[in-house]
Amino acid sequence: MSKRFVLAITGASGAIYASRLLAALLDSGNEVHLTISPSGVAVIKQELGVTISLVEFDPKPFVEYQPSWSERTYVLTKETQSRIHYHHYQDYMTPIASGSFLTHAMIVCPCSGSTVAGIARAASNNLIQRAAEVHLKEHRKLILVPRETPLSVFALENMHRLATAGAIVLPAMPGWYHGVSSLDSLIDFIVARILDQCDVETG
Repeated sequence: MSKRFVLAITGASGAIYASRLLAALLDSGNEVHLTISPSGVAVIKQELGVTISLVEFDPKPFVEYQPSWSERTYVLTKETQSRIHYHHYQDYMTPIASGSFLTHAMIVCPCSGSTVAGIARAASNNLIQRAAEVHLKEHRKLILVPRETPLSVFALENMHRLATAGAIVLPAMPGWYHGVSSLDSLIDFIVARILDQCDVETG
């Protein structure tokens, strides 16, 4: 059964997690509402070599990106592309800014420290933070995927505050106990953990 998800990409390292996660959510037949911060765009450019326009967003270069070490390819079809709904990070008039817009979960992947702080303090400096606050106040699933290390006391306090409020803090810390054979294995480990929290089955 198709589910509706919000996926937010911010300026932490780990853009490949977001690319792989978006493809997995679409492969599972889900609807994805996507929003990206300017810092997220900068990291995508630096780490994946993909240029994204926040004004006229085209998902194909980002979703179909495959690093040179990957043996897999992903082709965004007309049908899967129709299930991606892009929202500008400054547009508060989009559906995901409202609690009346029902979703199964929101994932912030990767999640920057400033985004964690903004959500924890109910700052709502952009659509990403507003949508996250909506998920908290409506008691819907909010999954945050931070990657920074080491963590300051303030970052830990913010994560603790969010976890207490009901958010799931899922750091991008891949395990090594599952027969790692490539970087793909490490990326898939994190993506699979996120999908588990989203109640999304993968083949």
